[in-house]
Parts: sequence; C-alpha cells; structure tokens
Amino acid sequence: MTFRKNNTIGFTSDDPLDKTPICFKGRKGQREVLMTVQNWQEKLRALVDQLLEKEKPS
Repeated sequence: MTFRKNNTIGFTSDDPLDKTPICFKGRKGQREVLMTVQNWQEKLRALVDQLLEKEKPS
C-alpha cells in the first residue's frame, strides 16, 4: 500500500518535529536504561528546551 499525497488522516501536530535528529553518544548502559523510561523522548525534548533556555545568550 502506498502513501497517498495530501493525506489528512495521518500524524499531525501543532508542534512539529525537525526532520534532522539530534544525535549524541551517551555513557555505557544509558541507552538501555533510557529505553525503559516511559515517554522518554518527550521528557528529553523538555530537558533540551530547559537547557537551551538556561544557556541562551543575553
């Protein structure tokens, strides 16, 4: 089944995600533990927002 253009049923969001992922290397074992945290991606995005706000140049 192919994806139809102008599909209105698929995923939509008022706060869309960037197409380019943010990648970094964590410490050994962090990935496995992170995968067990419920809703970890959304929580990590919130932490990144906090960090960027705190480190924002004046």
